[in-house]
Amino acid sequence: MLRRTFILLIFSVLSFNFFGQNLSQVALIPKPRIVQDTDLKPFTIDHRTTIKVNLQDSTLVKLAVFLQKNIRKQTGYDLKLNHRQRRGTKIYLQLNRTKDSVLGDEGYILQILTRKIKIKSNTYHGLFNGIQTLLQILPYWDESKIIKPSQDRIISLPTGRIIDYPEYSYRGMMLDVSRHFFTVEQVKRLIDYLSVFKINHLHLHLSDDQGWRIQIKSYPQLTEIGGQTQVGGGKAGYYTQQDFKQIVDYAAEHYIEIVPEIDMPGHINAALASYGFLNCSGKPTSLYTGTKVGFSSLCTSKDTVYKFVDRVVGEISHLYNGRYFHVGGDESQATPHQEYLRFIDSVQKIVQRHGKVMIGWDEIAQADLLPSTVVQFWVHKKFAQKAARHGNKILVSYAPFCYMDMKYNSKTPIGYRWAGYIDVKKSYNWRPDTLLDISKQQILGVEAPLWTETVKTLDDIEYMVFPRICSYAEIGWTSSEQRNWQDFRRRLAEFGARLKLMGINFYRSTEVDWNEVKP
Repeated sequence: MLRRTFILLIFSVLSFNFFGQNLSQVALIPKPRIVQDTDLKPFTIDHRTTIKVNLQDSTLVKLAVFLQKNIRKQTGYDLKLNHRQRRGTKIYLQLNRTKDSVLGDEGYILQILTRKIKIKSNTYHGLFNGIQTLLQILPYWDESKIIKPSQDRIISLPTGRIIDYPEYSYRGMMLDVSRHFFTVEQVKRLIDYLSVFKINHLHLHLSDDQGWRIQIKSYPQLTEIGGQTQVGGGKAGYYTQQDFKQIVDYAAEHYIEIVPEIDMPGHINAALASYGFLNCSGKPTSLYTGTKVGFSSLCTSKDTVYKFVDRVVGEISHLYNGRYFHVGGDESQATPHQEYLRFIDSVQKIVQRHGKVMIGWDEIAQADLLPSTVVQFWVHKKFAQKAARHGNKILVSYAPFCYMDMKYNSKTPIGYRWAGYIDVKKSYNWRPDTLLDISKQQILGVEAPLWTETVKTLDDIEYMVFPRICSYAEIGWTSSEQRNWQDFRRRLAEFGARLKLMGINFYRSTEVDWNEVKP
């Protein structure tokens, strides 16, 4: 009894402290565009609070259930949907009847008043983003696992209004599942994390020299042979087409678009070991478990190779509704230059025929690109600038700032350093629109890749991704003029407790004064 009274006293103090905080002081990542405080009494959540939504709209109901589930997870309160509760406070999810051109497709308005919260947007995606912001304003308590909420436990939220929309339409992360394989459940957990920070694309590197990770029914040996190993050897795995659909569907529920990559004509040894006809010799190569690059190539002079590419792109394209298909195109030193140009020219047309927009690493800009093709800038500035001059969009993933497989510092136990160390400050203190001599309008967005030669477990992923993904999320969402390292550092420090309670194995950078005390 004494322990329970003590815990409730703590909740009371916490609630009082939160009462004294303005909305503009809450640690939100990414930083919203406009936050306006009011002098109204705080909004309170208790056992009488309800979520109000149009029950005739099944997608709105799904969003309400998502909010309900996460409020229960964070606070222990199981809020009712559309319950006829006159006295309780209410949370409304509403689509705008008239489109707000300022908000666009992902923006939202979050208004917190004394008796009600309203999240309004042009789209379901925008409502989801507003929900994620509201969940960041709410506390995240693990005590909810110990005691049930009661009338003595009241959560108070500061009142105010947030008007928010992103700087760039594409905000992504790449996960290499070829060098080391990661299960469907592990990818789902990563999706959970990314959606918190409004990341809207997850690029999966599905093939490389060390492993082929997606089932192709036309060519079953790609996974039967090519999917069985990984860096360092040992049994790996692959996604069946049903597995891949499961990932795609789960990502869609979190408003994240999956971008599959089949790297070619280089980085292709797993396929070459599976089918001899892909080689100019007509014989399969040996499986490869090392980390060298640039030694493999499809036999790009063979018509059968283009038939292979067409079937692979076609099968995968039928598994998802996303816009983009990534064809790699990097480090193809083993492909004769003219053959490389011919290959890129042919493959972008194959991708277009299957209803997708092609993305490739910046080397593809050596070829004549279709206007729709996107160039992912990772290291070659001259190629990215050439593509931009021809009107192609640029996806920024510049390795010295964006590659999350780079070590934080010399003491980091895993990772590489060929592009330099990337500490948290360096991951944040740069602008996509100043790296290249191109206009801001030519930048599609930002993506942070994680290559996994040294990354073997989910703990490893979390350690290399967090907290740097918070930097990239903010760079993609928040205008450069609003970003400031000291302000971000303060907000990130407050996020320490939340990351810990989420169970994330994040890197405790000494650049940040982490607050890991429960909020």
